Amino acid sequence: MLAIRPVAADLGLDGVTALAFTSRNGVDAFADRSPERTLPVFTVGDATAELARARGFGTVRSAQGALVDLAGLLVGAAPTGGLVLVPGAKKPAGDLSALLTDRVRVRALPLYEAVETGVAAPGRFDAVLVHSARAARALGALGPFAGARAVALSAAVADALGEGSGLEIRIARAPDESALLEALGKPAPRV
Repeated sequence: MLAIRPVAADLGLDGVTALAFTSRNGVDAFADRSPERTLPVFTVGDATAELARARGFGTVRSAQGALVDLAGLLVGAAPTGGLVLVPGAKKPAGDLSALLTDRVRVRALPLYEAVETGVAAPGRFDAVLVHSARAARALGALGPFAGARAVALSAAVADALGEGSGLEIRIARAPDESALLEALGKPAPRV
């Protein structure tokens, strides 16, 4: 539904004392363009942290949750007096800077954009895993779908599917892949 495309950016790291990643795409986009691996890294969740470690970052801490959890982790653990660089999407799903309310200095660094591919949904499917609000909006625009379910990573992702999707919507108990797959396997709620 979405394609990730790089955008031009200046990777200047002057004054940067840490990196914060809100997605796996941000990790890949930064790691593909910069050899820097010594700065401490803070991630929104465990899957993003695992990828950061796999891409060579040595000091990685996960907020194990959502953007608000990452903000809390940064307030409690980011190096003081420096700048936290947030490599990510051109149009991020949330505003980390607003959540921090000047308690930690951050600078967004747009490195990629997620663009709709225009691909048609399959004629018939049983279930779809929906990881982002942007993907949910793209999917919802293709509906309505009958007899299928969507498993959303969060309530915000589920809300983005819209009322007219026709999908049975389930929400993962936590914003991670394990919970998403667990919700996929649960029986439908009784009505």
